[in-house]
Formats: sequence, C-alpha cells, structure tokens
Amino acid sequence: MALAVYGHPFSSYTQKVLIALYENGTPFEFRNIGPDTPEHTAEWLRRWPLRKFPLLVDGERQVVETSVIIEYLQLAHPGQVRLLPADPMTALDVRFLDRFFDLHVMNMVQHAVNGALTGDATKRKDGLATAVENLERAYAWIEGQLAGRTWATGADFTLADCAAAPSLFYADWTHRIPESCPQLRAYRARLLAHPSVARAVDGGRPFRHLFPLGAPDRD
Repeated sequence: MALAVYGHPFSSYTQKVLIALYENGTPFEFRNIGPDTPEHTAEWLRRWPLRKFPLLVDGERQVVETSVIIEYLQLAHPGQVRLLPADPMTALDVRFLDRFFDLHVMNMVQHAVNGALTGDATKRKDGLATAVENLERAYAWIEGQLAGRTWATGADFTLADCAAAPSLFYADWTHRIPESCPQLRAYRARLLAHPSVARAVDGGRPFRHLFPLGAPDRD
C-alpha cells in the first residue's frame, strides 16, 4: 500500500509535510479533506478524531504531528536528502528551529486567523495585535541567526526549513517582514524559490480566497 497523506493543500502544516515528501521525490497519494471528498474526511476522522491534519498512513501504521511525520519518513522511507542530520547535536539545532517556526511564527499566524474567523471585529483586532507583537519579536530574533546561512541551520535544507517555509509564507501575509530584517526577507525569498516549496505553494494557490485576513496580491 502506497503512502497516503490526509490534509488540505492550503494548510500550512500540510504544506510542511508535502515539502518533505517533494524534497525527496517520495511517492504518495494525497487525500484532500474538503466538501468534494467526504469519504476522505470520514476516514480521516475515523483514524484521528482529534481533528488535526495532516495525517500520514503507511500500511497499518498512521503517524500524526508534522515533525514526527517527517522524522518517520526519514526512518521508514529515506531519500537522498537527510532532513534530520545524523550528528545528534546538529540534529538538536534543527529540531529547535523546527519548533521555533511552528510555535513562535506559525502559531501566531493561527492566532490572528482564529480571531478573524470569529467574525467579531474586536476579536479580529485583538488577535491580530497579539500576533503582530509576537511576530515582531520572532522576526528580530531569527534575523540575528541567519547571517552567513543559506538555510535555517546552514548550508543544508532540513526539517527546520520545511517548517520555516509555510510559517514565513503566511506570517508575511499576516504582518509584513520589515525592511529592518533583510536576512529574513532574503531567506523567505529563497524558500519560495526552492522547488519543493514552490510546488507546495502552487498547490494551495486556488484556495487563497480562504485566507480570512486577506491574501495579498503577491507571492
């Protein structure tokens, strides 16, 4: 049985896993969760009632949580690109930045999005304000880490970059990365030009109208 991924192409966390799969050319079947495919939704909920995606199914095994999915792929379906380095200390740096982008960037975007989805103007304003405050801190910190690096931790594309790409993609829509962060702006541009990332972004392009803060006419 081929690998199967349940998710949505506009979902940042689905994109994170898709980038890892595309990076290594790993064959899989994508099972979109949406109104046109109720059978996929029903199977996803049966397998993972916590209602979070993506979900990876590999034969009798199912794997959730994006970072765990990507590590599982490296163990069970390795490709030419090691997304988690073999050296334990280097791998720790990669895991840290993976968590940084998920927790301190993408979660802040989700906070703003959740406020907008309520339809309440006050909650929208408050959610965005909290996101902006936290994103400013995150942008400033990562700006100081990127000098001399092509990718998040150095010369190699890793799990951390799989996390950074969708996080920074949507974060810049939510609160524009300022000109005072030239390293971060250049890093985001490199990510969006990277083939596996560009493919994931293109997959979500038809759904941009769903972004409740208003998708900008760029990227």
